[in-house]
Amino acid sequence: MLVLRYLGSALALLLPLFFLDGAGSPSPQLPALIEQVHLQVDASRAMGYMRQVWETDRWFTFPKFQETALMLKATLEKLGLQDVELLGAPADGVTQVGYWTMPLAWDVKSARLEIVEPVVSEELRVLADYGRVPASLGMWSGPTPPEGLVAEVIEGNQAIYAQDWRGKMVLTRENPANMKWLLAQKGAAGAINAFTENSDLKDDRQWINAWGDRGWGFTKSNKPLLCFSITPRQRDHLRKLLAGGKSVRVKAVVDSRYYPGVYPYVTGRLPGTGTEEVLVLGHTSEQGAHDNATGVAAMLEALGTLRQAISSGKLSQPRRSIRILLMGEMYGSIHYIATNQERMSRTVAALCIDTPAGPYEQAGTEYTFHLNPHAAVSFIDAFILKVAGTYYKGKRPFHAKEYTTGTDTYLSDPMIGIPTVWPYSGTGVHSHHNSADKPETVDPRSLQDLTILSAVYLYYLAAAGDTDAAWLAELAATRGQQQLVTSIDSTLDAVPGADSRRLAELLQEGSARIAYSRDRAQQSVRSVSRLLSAIEPAWLNRLENLLSQSARLQMQRLEVAIQRRAGELGVSQIQPGPEAADPQLEEARNIVVKRKRFGTLPLDEIAPDQRESQPNGAWADTPVKALYWCDGRRSLLEVIRLTRLEVGSTNFDFVKYFRFLERKGYVEFVTR
Repeated sequence: MLVLRYLGSALALLLPLFFLDGAGSPSPQLPALIEQVHLQVDASRAMGYMRQVWETDRWFTFPKFQETALMLKATLEKLGLQDVELLGAPADGVTQVGYWTMPLAWDVKSARLEIVEPVVSEELRVLADYGRVPASLGMWSGPTPPEGLVAEVIEGNQAIYAQDWRGKMVLTRENPANMKWLLAQKGAAGAINAFTENSDLKDDRQWINAWGDRGWGFTKSNKPLLCFSITPRQRDHLRKLLAGGKSVRVKAVVDSRYYPGVYPYVTGRLPGTGTEEVLVLGHTSEQGAHDNATGVAAMLEALGTLRQAISSGKLSQPRRSIRILLMGEMYGSIHYIATNQERMSRTVAALCIDTPAGPYEQAGTEYTFHLNPHAAVSFIDAFILKVAGTYYKGKRPFHAKEYTTGTDTYLSDPMIGIPTVWPYSGTGVHSHHNSADKPETVDPRSLQDLTILSAVYLYYLAAAGDTDAAWLAELAATRGQQQLVTSIDSTLDAVPGADSRRLAELLQEGSARIAYSRDRAQQSVRSVSRLLSAIEPAWLNRLENLLSQSARLQMQRLEVAIQRRAGELGVSQIQPGPEAADPQLEEARNIVVKRKRFGTLPLDEIAPDQRESQPNGAWADTPVKALYWCDGRRSLLEVIRLTRLEVGSTNFDFVKYFRFLERKGYVEFVTR
């Protein structure tokens, strides 16, 4: 009865928080801001920006990247932004920023691949022509002699190492970028890519945008192999010829070159009254309209809209500047961060726009918001969802997802410290990195949505004062409450069928989940202090205390359920069970990982077959999230526990991975 009485009084205290709609009542300013931005945004103008970017970037050479950057610089100046700069990372194949090695610059004048044996119809003879379809040539493909190169075609299989690839063009079933190291090692002339993410696109081809021997970009020590990409229809024809036992030979003529150059990027700002900034960034320098000319267009239109509204007096000048960064993916952003650390320290939040704007009528084209990693959880996670909910008003679904790697969202890395969210959607007909990714498939309605959501998010955070910050903290607290309530759903589901031993395990597991959710919720609330002029106001502490009370409530709820089941089993009292024996945790107890550089670990310096089966840390979610928990103070045991609570059940061998990193010099182990 005492437990139930406590539950009743505590629930009465917290009912207002539990029953707020969504992530809390809308700020009085938010609907009005959305309406004002909506009136100013011009979707047709944004579509024009998208086409301009696509027209040069679709060739994906460094001279064309420079053309795009010059156009973007002129556009930002025309929009009235200040301090517009055309900068660049060294594209020399040697310079390292973080643990990313900058690629060599690359250009191509022409490229062609055709079947010369056996004789086939004219329609089937030409397999690739860069001038007609740029994606038919892989980025960083090597050159041929001026007269061309004739080579036999074989279908390659990584699993059969004994295959003779010397001097041959290897028809690949998987993305050849994943096996470039093996192609180089076995002396192949190059690859003919038959892989596609969507085999229904019979006459389109996958774009190959990575050609490094040990990583993404082509660096100075890499081998200049050829790389072409063919359509599924052409693939089927080639396989039919090969299956018939005929010798198949192709002629490749490629006029390309590698050279030390510049990977250009552009930045400018919509000025605020203070020194802090909010950042919007997204990559240029890829071949698709959706990936990422739409993202660039949304940023341009968002900042142009805000500039126009401020100039006309419809919006006031914000406290913080809004900065735009348009750059090559990863390589450009990491160089910008490294060379502007003081500016980064004044950046309170970011929005990464790397996303399609697909047709409204097709499933999967609604926006999904990828949030911050738990090590860097922030109030902006709740805020972006509130912006979307207030804008859409139930007229179009949207979703939230956990942090994932894959684009320039790593600014939320605690060593950088800028909370970042990422809107993403599908294209309807899946055309990621495909020649089918064209302007005519972009829906202006989706592009308008993306622009409005971005502009509202950026302006609100740029303008936010103490009162707005308090409301943002309430959003974070409400979302934290919701996560606390649901943190033990799976635990409670397991209670009815549990025996006494399992009940003890569930009590221990549920307790850990509640404590973890409480700590993340409090961290999210506390993060709003970045916007405050006052230092630790009393109301911030009170919100954190309310979250502690809510956590105690959930613990009571768990205990009631478990003890009720214990009574059914005739057991008087259940105590938390011991943590399951785990040799990995014991070994990790006395290891403290200290990171040496910010950013992810692509392992560019190590050949794939020398990595001891460890994952590329640029793209693998679990090791990246674990890395973010490593602050030089937590033991690896704590890091493992936190990562498992973040990602769920995993068989990943954390100790083996971090010992590998330590041995290779990426991290160091320190004593506590």
